[in-house]
Amino acid sequence: MGKGRLEAFTDGVFAIIITIMVLELKVPEGSDLSALASSIPVLLAYVLSFVNVGIFWVNHHHMLHATDRVDGKVLWANLFLLFWLSLVPFVIRWMDEAGLTALPTAAYGAVLEMAGISYTVLQWTIVACNGRSSRLAAALGNDLKGKASLVAYAAAVPLAFVNPWIAVALYVAIALLWLVPDRRIESRLKD
Repeated sequence: MGKGRLEAFTDGVFAIIITIMVLELKVPEGSDLSALASSIPVLLAYVLSFVNVGIFWVNHHHMLHATDRVDGKVLWANLFLLFWLSLVPFVIRWMDEAGLTALPTAAYGAVLEMAGISYTVLQWTIVACNGRSSRLAAALGNDLKGKASLVAYAAAVPLAFVNPWIAVALYVAIALLWLVPDRRIESRLKD
């Protein structure tokens, strides 16, 4: 089947996730800089989460441009990814209310880890549907950046119990790694 409905549905879910995140932001309770300063942690968590959701959207967008068709397995794999990404607003809210403590910080990493795993599963199912000689299969190669991200998320989760700031530093590092869209797919689309 064609991929148009999958793209439209996915774009809508990404938009809803970002909308929920911004609606969860609380307005400072005062009108001075100290009131604004108390909102800085949740604003930074929002920025990091917005960037992470954006990274998944950009790479999903590129991946679907290299995809000719989808099947039922791809639809379910896509829903698996969207499920994990839909939990991002929940874990941000938990981090906001609990502060930068171990369990919410670890949960944030676990959600991102599962989103990364589900993205990988989605890639595999699209390749299976489109064939090993498809543009996406050729573009993916060994996916070193994807594998490194999964390892870093897996390390960040237990490290959150040692020091939540270590986990946050890893989450930021992974986001910085992915700020540049996946050029492997773009270069294949130009060929």
